[in-house]
Amino acid sequence: QAQLVESGGGLVQPGGSLRLSCAGSGILVRFSMMSWYRQAPGNQRELVAAITSGGRTNYADSVKGRFTISRDNAKNTVILQMNSLKFEDTAVYYCNAGGVGLVPGNYWGQGTQVTVSS
Repeated sequence: QAQLVESGGGLVQPGGSLRLSCAGSGILVRFSMMSWYRQAPGNQRELVAAITSGGRTNYADSVKGRFTISRDNAKNTVILQMNSLKFEDTAVYYCNAGGVGLVPGNYWGQGTQVTVSS
């Protein structure tokens, strides 16, 4: 059974950086579109970044130039490098596998909390 496990969340000051990881088991991330979503309290879950099996990337306008999504095929892991973090980046971040376009796939991780606070 496919499973995604996120790690790397935490508390960071504005302007700081965090690196989120999503480790896959039972699914090969290199062959799937892998995405990061986030959900802040009172808000809908939103797409943050995605990477296709071919390596194309897509980002929400709010994170362009600050976040980078990548894959480590050897570790079967997807990375979200987040720089220049802002208060509004505070949310639970979820890894997703198997999506098509803007439609998420069926596989979700448990989420990891990112809090940007001074």
